[in-house]
Amino acid sequence: MDPLAYLFSLEKLGIKSGLDNIRTICEGLGNPQRAWPSAVVAGTNGKGSVSAMVETGLRAAGLRTGLYTSPHLTRLEERFAVDGLPVPTDEMTAAAATLRATVARLRADGRLATEPTFFEVTTAMGFELFRRARVDFVVLEVGLGGRSDATTVATPVAAAITTIDLDHERFLGHTIAAIAAEKAGVIKPGIPVVVGETKPEAVAVIERACLELRAGMVAAGAGVRADVARFDEGAAIVDLSTPARDYGRLRLSLRGRHQVQNAVVAVRLLEELERLGFPMQASAIAAAVRSARWPGRLDLVSLPDGRTVLCDAAHNPAGARVLGDYLREVHPSGLPIVFGVMKDKDAGGTLAPLLPSATHLVFTRAHTDRAMAPEPLAEAARRAGWRGPVEVEDEPGPALERAWRHAPAVCAAGSIFLVGEVLARWQPNT
Repeated sequence: MDPLAYLFSLEKLGIKSGLDNIRTICEGLGNPQRAWPSAVVAGTNGKGSVSAMVETGLRAAGLRTGLYTSPHLTRLEERFAVDGLPVPTDEMTAAAATLRATVARLRADGRLATEPTFFEVTTAMGFELFRRARVDFVVLEVGLGGRSDATTVATPVAAAITTIDLDHERFLGHTIAAIAAEKAGVIKPGIPVVVGETKPEAVAVIERACLELRAGMVAAGAGVRADVARFDEGAAIVDLSTPARDYGRLRLSLRGRHQVQNAVVAVRLLEELERLGFPMQASAIAAAVRSARWPGRLDLVSLPDGRTVLCDAAHNPAGARVLGDYLREVHPSGLPIVFGVMKDKDAGGTLAPLLPSATHLVFTRAHTDRAMAPEPLAEAARRAGWRGPVEVEDEPGPALERAWRHAPAVCAAGSIFLVGEVLARWQPNT
C-alpha cells in the first residue's frame, strides 16, 4: 500500500483515548520527540493562532523551527511546517513509509496491541520529520484536550492554555471545570504555564494542577496593557506593554478583536522562553504578532472582479461568538453567510451567534462523510429563530456563487474542511 494511502486508511478508526499507542510508536522510532525542545499550546479556541505567533517569533529570533498543527486546511503537509513552510511531499511520504514499517514491526512483535489512529501516526510523523530536519525548537498545537492527546508524550519546556469552552464534550466532559482538567493535562513538572483563560472555574483547576506539579502559572493578562487604538481592515492596532517591556504600537497581522488576547498569550509565552535562556529579542517578539499567518481564520479572499469571501473556521459556539462579534463590528449591515459543519457539532449553538449578521443563509457541506447534510442545517437555523432566506447547495463552490448573487461580500464559516475547500478553490496558493 502507498504510504499516504496507509495513513489515510487509519482515519476510519476515529479518536481513541490513551497514550499507550503513541508512546510505543515513539519508542519504536527511538523517541524523536526528545531530539528538540518544545512548547505546547492547548485550549478550546485560539491555540492555532497562538501557536502560529509563537513559531513566527522563534523564527524571527533566528531559530530553525518546527510547527505541528491540526487539522489541515487543504494539504496534509500543512501539519508539519519547518521554518514556516510545509514539509516537501517527498519528505512526508518517506516519513509515512517509516511509520508504516514501524507500526507493522510493533504489531508483529506484540508491543502494539491495537492499530494506531490517524492522529497518533501523524503526530509521531511530525516528531520524526522535525528530528530529520534538525530543528532548534518545536511548537506543538494540542489536537484534542491535553491529558490524553498524542502531543502530550513530548516534554515541553513551557506551555500555554488559551481559552476553555464547551466543545468535544463526548471526549472532554460537559462542564468548564471538566474540560479545564483535560487541558491542564499538558502541564509538566516545573515548567512555566501561560494562561489566557479567566473563567474562575477553569482557572481554579489550572492553578491546582500547577501547584501539584510545581509549575509556574503566569496569568497572561496580569500587569499587561493592551489598548486597541483602532482597527485597520479588521486587524487591531494595539499599544502593548508587559511587566517585561514596552513594545509600543503594533499592528496585529491576524484579524479580529479576539486576536489581542491571543497576542498577549503568545508574547507572554515567548517572554517565558526568553527567561529560560532561548535567544529571544524584543524585535522578534514584536514580529510574532505583526507577521504571523494563520489561514482560514478571518481570512479575507479578494477576487479580481471585486467579490470577496471572509473565511473562518468557526466550528463551535465559542468560535462562532468571536466571528459574530467581528461581523457586527466590521459588517454592521450584515452579509450572506455560507455555512457547514460536521455531524458531531452543535449546529444550532454554532449558528445562533451568526444569525444577527446574516442577510441570507446558504447551507452546504464539505466533501467528507463526517459533514452534516445541508437540509438538517437549514432546520437547525429555523429552530434557532431564523426567519430569513435559506438556500441549500451540496457543493461549496456553487454555494458561494449563490451567496454572491445577493452581495459582493460574503462569509464562509463552520468546518475547517469547508473553509479549506473554499480557500483551495479561490486561493489555491494558501
